[in-house]
Amino acid sequence: MKKYLVTGSTGFIGSRLLGLLSTIKCDVRLLAKSKVDNYETVICNLEQDTIPKHTLESVDTVFHLAGFAHDMQDTSKVEDLYRVINVDATVELAKLAVESGVKSFVFISSVKAGGGLSSGKCIDETDQNAPEGVDGKSKREAELRLLEIVKESGMHVSIIRPSLVYGPGVKGNLQLMLAGIKKGWFPPLPKIENRHSMIHVDDLVRAILLVSENKRANGEIFIATDGTPYSSREIYNTMCSVFGKSIPKWSIPKAIFDIASLVSSRIKYKITKLLGDECYSSAKLEALGFKAKKSLKDMNETDF
Repeated sequence: MKKYLVTGSTGFIGSRLLGLLSTIKCDVRLLAKSKVDNYETVICNLEQDTIPKHTLESVDTVFHLAGFAHDMQDTSKVEDLYRVINVDATVELAKLAVESGVKSFVFISSVKAGGGLSSGKCIDETDQNAPEGVDGKSKREAELRLLEIVKESGMHVSIIRPSLVYGPGVKGNLQLMLAGIKKGWFPPLPKIENRHSMIHVDDLVRAILLVSENKRANGEIFIATDGTPYSSREIYNTMCSVFGKSIPKWSIPKAIFDIASLVSSRIKYKITKLLGDECYSSAKLEALGFKAKKSLKDMNETDF
C-alpha cells in the first residue's frame, strides 16, 4: 500500500483530504503540532521546529497543505511567519523528501501567487503577474524553490493554486458572508457582472490526488476551479436559497460601496475582495481528466 504524509491535516482542506484517503487502501502519516487521534503523527511545529528526519521514512507521496495565510491588508506584523512557514518549511520538507526517496510531492499554493487580473480575461497558469500581497509573494517564492528542487531530483512535484474554496467548515470572508445572510444582516449586493472562481473542497482534494499520480503533472502548476465563474450577486442569491431565505428584489447600489471604500484602506480592500473580479481558468487541470462534480448552485445547507 502507498504511504502518504499529510501536513495541515486539521485544516479546512486537510480534513477533507483525510476523508478521501480513508476511502482508499493506503497508510497515512501526519506532520502536525499535536497528536491527531487515530493517525500516526510526527509532532512538529513548522514555525519553530526542525522537521524530524524520520518523518518521511517509507513515505511515497507528500501532500503539503500547511501554510500561513490571513486575509488582511497590513501583514507587516506577521511577515516573518509567512516566510518561515510558507517558504522555509516547504523547502525543508521538500529537500528531506528527496533525501528520503519520496516519489511524489504536491504543494498547495494560492492563486495569489499568480498575481491579479490584468487583461480582463480569466487568468491561467501562463499569466504570471506580480504576486498579490505577502501571502502571494511567499507562496510564489516557495513554488519557484520547489521547481528548482525537482530539476535536480527525480521526485515528482506538482503545485495546485486553488481558487476560492467552499464547503463544510469554510473559514474567512465566505464564512462571514454565510453567517450574515443566515442571520439576516448581510446587505443585498449590487447586480454587477464581476466574476469569482470557486471550487468545492471535495473537488479540490480529488484534484490533489489526481496530480500526485498523473505523470503529466510533474513539474507543473495547476489552477483549480469548478469551471464556472459566479458574480457576487449570484453567490449572494445562492446563499439565500441554501438557508431558505427569500432573495431580496432590491440591492444596494454599487455607488454606496464606492463611497464606503473612501473611508479607509481596509474597508476598500474588503469591498474590492467582495465586488472585484477574481476569475481563473482550470483548463490545464481539466486536460488531465479533472472535472468538478459540484457547483455552487447545487449546494444545500449541509454543504456549509
